[in-house]
Amino acid sequence: MLWRRLACPLLSLAALLVVASCGGAEQKRGTDGATGSSVGKGGSGSGSSSSGSGGSGSSSSSSTAGGREGGNGRRLHRVQHGQCTYTFILPEGEGGPGGSACRESKAGTAYNANALQRDAPPPEPDFSSQKIQQLEHVMENYTQWLQKIENYIKESMKMEMAQLQQNAVHNHTAAMLEMGTSLLSRTAEQTRKLTDVETQVLNQTSRLEIQLLENSLSTNKLEKQLMLQTNEISKLHDKNGFLEQKMQEMESRHREELEALKEEKGSLQNLVGKQIGVIRVLEDQLSRATGNSSALQRQQQDMMDTVHNLLNLCAKEGVIPNSTKQTEEEKTFKDCAELYKAGFQKNGVYTIQISSLEPRKQVYCNMESAGGGWTVIQHREDGSVDFQRTWKEYKMGFGSMSGEHWLGNEFVYLLTSQLQYAMRVELTDWDGHQAYSQYDRFHIGTEKQNYRLFLKSHTGTAGRLSSLVIHGADFSTKDVDNDNCMCKCALMLTGGWWFDACGPSNLNGMYYSQGQHVGKLNGIKWHYFKGPSYSLRATTMMIRPLDFL
Repeated sequence: MLWRRLACPLLSLAALLVVASCGGAEQKRGTDGATGSSVGKGGSGSGSSSSGSGGSGSSSSSSTAGGREGGNGRRLHRVQHGQCTYTFILPEGEGGPGGSACRESKAGTAYNANALQRDAPPPEPDFSSQKIQQLEHVMENYTQWLQKIENYIKESMKMEMAQLQQNAVHNHTAAMLEMGTSLLSRTAEQTRKLTDVETQVLNQTSRLEIQLLENSLSTNKLEKQLMLQTNEISKLHDKNGFLEQKMQEMESRHREELEALKEEKGSLQNLVGKQIGVIRVLEDQLSRATGNSSALQRQQQDMMDTVHNLLNLCAKEGVIPNSTKQTEEEKTFKDCAELYKAGFQKNGVYTIQISSLEPRKQVYCNMESAGGGWTVIQHREDGSVDFQRTWKEYKMGFGSMSGEHWLGNEFVYLLTSQLQYAMRVELTDWDGHQAYSQYDRFHIGTEKQNYRLFLKSHTGTAGRLSSLVIHGADFSTKDVDNDNCMCKCALMLTGGWWFDACGPSNLNGMYYSQGQHVGKLNGIKWHYFKGPSYSLRATTMMIRPLDFL
């Protein structure tokens, strides 16, 4: 009903309304196509628009403005209502360009829906303000009507929009749930893969850390070795410089000695020439003396014949010459044990003879220690005798029997090859402490056997273990090396001894006085008594027959 009541005024206004602009949106209406170009032109009389809400429904303040279009002379009317601007093209008279008006319906048929529209009659020159007010009133009604339609549309669409939103939310929720489930599955799978990768990374990291630690340790070790080698190289460089200096000094000294030797050689050659002359003179004298010796030999033979004749004559006459009677002093003893049993019980130097085929030899006899009867084969007490001797000297013996001496390897071999002998080693340190080591079996081999040492059954107070090699070791000297070491023990440790591989003992080493006896590897040592670098003050090695007591 409302639509029918407003149909005719709306149709009439359709020819008048050209542009309505609210909030920046423009609408063009009318039957005259030329009117569309009038929108947006400001001062020339064309229609313009401004922003506004238009649908507020309140009766806002309105403003009006009039004008004429420049091209065709049409009159325009612009109404400002709130934020909306309405531009009207006022109708022209009959026959005007594009003119049309709403044809009046017959009497009594107002608001006929089927009434024909025609152009309005041309306005009077002075358009009345009443007509304008009516138009404004109509426009206000039109605006209110549009607002009601808008509200109706909003109310009718509200439920449908809510239903559509609910369906959309439901569908969206289902899709989101499905996507969430898929994402959870993928997340779990990715988590598992990440866990595996993390485990692999941790294992690889552990291996790399271990390898890094090993490399670090190896690097530190190599750095230490490099530093040690660098230090050794530096020391060798310094030593090499020192040796080069010594070598240069030796070369200079050798050159000087060589010059002196050359001079001495010249003088010796002169001396040899003189001695050759003297030798020739002596040869002549020797020839003459030889002739004289032949004469003396003939005289000696004549005297021997005379003596034999006298002896034969005495035998015939019964005269007996004085015979040599063996006295007690001429009786021989094989060792100190026999001397002890014969009543000689004081320490001292005695003469013994192993057999009638061997020469007599003086020895020192210890008649007091452990029952007496000991033949001393080695003694050290003051360093008065040098024990750095040759093989031959150790073979024959050296030193003073009443002081420091070595009896001689050959004599000890001959002595110990007759009977079974025991050996006693007595030791004294620099604090006056004494100790001993005793062996129930002792003998040495021949010279071809390098005077090899054989021992059994060690006892004593000079160490729980024997400092002498029990199982046999060859004798070595500075000129004959028979030890079991690449080094020459006799040269390094000094003296002649049964070194084996340099061994724990050497009683023939260098003699060091008190205050200098500590830290000496080449001194007089007995390892299991005072250690490997303590040089003793006195030592005695002595032997006697095993069945003496």
